[in-house]
Parts: sequence; structure tokens; C-alpha cells
Amino acid sequence: MTALKTSFFMLLVPGLLLGVLPAWLMATDTALFSLGLFRWLAVPLWLIGAAVMLWCAWDFTVKGRGTPAPIDPPRELVISGLYRYVRNPMYDGALLVLFGHVLWFPSLALIVCPIIFFVSFHLFVVLYEERTLRKKFGAAYEAYCRSVPRWLPRVRSPRR
Repeated sequence: MTALKTSFFMLLVPGLLLGVLPAWLMATDTALFSLGLFRWLAVPLWLIGAAVMLWCAWDFTVKGRGTPAPIDPPRELVISGLYRYVRNPMYDGALLVLFGHVLWFPSLALIVCPIIFFVSFHLFVVLYEERTLRKKFGAAYEAYCRSVPRWLPRVRSPRR
């Protein structure tokens, strides 16, 4: 049942925000310029972003025993998979998809979209998610926050 709820959430929320909304903006807006062949760089961003989001949804469902939806969150703290490198990889994946849309169709609305989404993600994470996770998982989440960055993975120098 959890997998079904996760599937429904992923189709509804990311599907609408990362698929339907950008498609509507492309149909109703005008591209500011053309990137020519470089627009095809959008495809790997879409694929990587979607793969990241699906991997995270899988981890929430299987390892966390919950869904990505705030109303049915994981019951276990998920700190494996992509969550070993960054605390919010699902949002990062969503931003990759949005940047792909910008490359494909650089309209003003699509250029502003990732900015609005990132600010919204950041506020939601800082004001709601992190507070909720601290209450729910306590010291384990605090330790996780100290060792894993919020948005971008750390670049580590090679070991000698």
C-alpha cells in the first residue's frame, strides 16, 4: 500500500510541478533566445533528475517505510543511498529537471521557475521539515545534519 501511495504522490506532485506546469508555460510563453543544439543538454538533466527523484522515493518507501508526502512521511530516518551525500536529493533532482526545461525552452517564466522552486524548497525544509525531523528522530537527525550538507554534496579531496 505504501508503494501505491508513493506512486500516486510522485505522479501528482512532481508530475504536475515538473511536467504539466513547464509544458503549459512552454505553450503559453515565448522563448527569449535559442540555444540551438545545446538545448539537447536538457535531456540528460531530465533523466538524471527523474532518476534521482525515483531513487529517493524508492528509499523513502522501502527503507523509510513511508512516502515522500509530508502527510505520510517515512517512519525510519533515511540516511543511505543518495541521502549519504546530501540531505535533500529529491529537491536537487527536481531542480535538475527544471534546469533542463530552461535549457530546452529559455522563456522568462521557465528561467524564474527554478529560483521560485528553490526558495520554496529552502523555506519548507528550514521552517518545517528540519524541525519536524529533529522532533521525530532527535540526536540521530542532529548527527546526520552535522555530517551531511543540506543542498550540495561536499567535494572531497582524494585520499592519500
